[in-house]
Amino acid sequence: MRVGVLDILTDTPLRGPISRTYAAYFRKQFTGIMPQVVSVWCRQLGHEVFYATYYGAEDPIEALPRDLDVVFISTYTQASTIAYALAKLYRRDGVLTVLGGPHAKSFPHDSLRFFDIVVSDCDKALIDDILSGRFDPPQIVTTGRPLTDFPLLQERLPEIRKSAFVNGRPIFMSVIPTLSSVGCPYRCDFCIDWNNDYVGLPDDQLEADLRWLAETFDDPLVAFHDPNFAVRFDRTMDVMERLPKAKRPRYIMESSLSILKDGRLSRLGDTNCLYAAPGIESWGDYSNKSGANGAFGQAKLDRVVDHFQRLGDHVPGMQANFLFGADADKGAEPAELTKAFVRRLPRVFPTINIPTPFGATPLHDRYVREGRLLKSLPFAFYHNPYLAIRLKHYDPVSYYDHLIDIHESFASWRMMARRLTTPSRGGVRFIHALRTFAARDDVAALRRIRGTMATDRTFRAFHEGETDRLPAFYREEATRRLGRYADLLSIDDLIPNWDHAGGETEDVAAE
Repeated sequence: MRVGVLDILTDTPLRGPISRTYAAYFRKQFTGIMPQVVSVWCRQLGHEVFYATYYGAEDPIEALPRDLDVVFISTYTQASTIAYALAKLYRRDGVLTVLGGPHAKSFPHDSLRFFDIVVSDCDKALIDDILSGRFDPPQIVTTGRPLTDFPLLQERLPEIRKSAFVNGRPIFMSVIPTLSSVGCPYRCDFCIDWNNDYVGLPDDQLEADLRWLAETFDDPLVAFHDPNFAVRFDRTMDVMERLPKAKRPRYIMESSLSILKDGRLSRLGDTNCLYAAPGIESWGDYSNKSGANGAFGQAKLDRVVDHFQRLGDHVPGMQANFLFGADADKGAEPAELTKAFVRRLPRVFPTINIPTPFGATPLHDRYVREGRLLKSLPFAFYHNPYLAIRLKHYDPVSYYDHLIDIHESFASWRMMARRLTTPSRGGVRFIHALRTFAARDDVAALRRIRGTMATDRTFRAFHEGETDRLPAFYREEATRRLGRYADLLSIDDLIPNWDHAGGETEDVAAE
C-alpha cells in the first residue's frame, strides 16, 4: 500500500522574516516521535511510505502525494482544524484517514467527525491491523497500554533527515528527537500524562542509540521528549556516562526541579546537558514538582531562584515553565513574582502557559462540572494567547493586563541586552534572542485580544459566559489561519461537538 504520514506542527502559514527564521530554527524542531515511529513500522510491514512534517513553510497538502491508500496524521489540538480540513480532502479522494497524536488522545470523538479511524495508544500490531482493514470506520482504537517498544534511532534516520536536517545533514540547532522513558510520576491535573505511569525504556536501547549518534554525527544535539526526564536519575546518568566524555551528545530535556537535586547537578554537566526546562507552574500550587514542598509565594520564589542559580553552574541553557491563571492564582502577586523571577534570572527564558482544558484530564472535567468551559470556542484556540475557560479569580480584561505585563517584562529590549551579554555557549544566546523577538509578537497578540475585550461588549460577554455565540473575532481569525482551506470547514465544523468531545472514550482495544 501507499502510506502517507504527516506530522502537523502548526495551522498558520509563515509570514515575515522573523516568523520564518523562528520556524526554521525552532518550531521545525518540534517534530513528534510517534509519527516517525509509525512511518518506520509501515516500512517494516512492507508498505511504500511517504513521511513529511508541516511547520508552516509550504502548503500542507503538497507535503504528501495525493494518490495514497492510507494517510496517518498527527497533530496538536491547536492545529486540529487544518488536520480536519486535510482529512476532508483525502476522504474525497478515497484515502483511509487515520488521526493520532495529542489531539486524538484528548478529543477522539470530535475527531471522528472527520477521520475514519482515531488512535489513542498504539503499537506495531495495531498499525498492522489498521493497514490490513481489520477495523471498520468510523472507529476509535487503542492498545490500552503505554508503548515501550520503540525502533532504534538508526531505524528512524530517514525520517530524522527529512524533518530536522538540510540536504541530509544536520545544521546549527538541528534536533534529533528521542525518549528514555514514557509516562510521569506526577499527577498534575492539567497534563494529558496525568494517569500514565512512569516507565523507563531499556537501558541497552538508550546506550545503543547514543553510541550510534556519537559514531554517526559530529556534535549531535538530542532532544529527550520524556514527559519528565531522568526520574530514574542515577540509572539514566549511568547509561550516558558509559560513553567517553568527548563522545557524549549534547542534549535538551524537560524535568521537574525536584528531580534535579544538588548532588545530581554536576552529572548533568558531565553528560553534556545543553538545555534544561524545569516546570515551576504556579506560585500558589504544584510545589511538589519545583522542589519547594510547603513553600508558596515569595518563599517559593526565593527557593526556586536559588535552585536555578545552582543549576546554571552546570547547564548553559535554561527555561522555566509557568502556568498563570490556575485556581490558586489571584490578584497581582503571581504576576509580580514571575516578573521578579525574570529580573533575577535573565539567562532563564520563561514560558507563560494559559490553563487549557485538554480532554481526558482532571482539569478539563472540573471545568465542565463547574460550567467554566467556553464550549463554542474552536479547538484552534486551545493555546496561548487565547482563553478557553472562565478563570476563577480574574475577569478576562484584568487577566490579560497581567499577561501583557509579564510578557513585556521578558520581551523588552533591556532584557534582550541582558541575555545577549550573559556568558553562555552552544547557541543558547541566539535561541533566546530569537525567542525574545517571538515574545514581542506575542505581546502584540495579547494587546489585540485585550483591546477587543475592552471595546467589544459581545466579545467580552462570550468570555464571561453570558452567551455561547461565537464572536466574529474568532470566526475571522479561524478563517484567516485556514487560508485556502477555509471553505472546507463550516462554522458548525469549527465548533466542537460536545456530545462526546471530552476525551472519555469507548475505545476498541486491539488484541
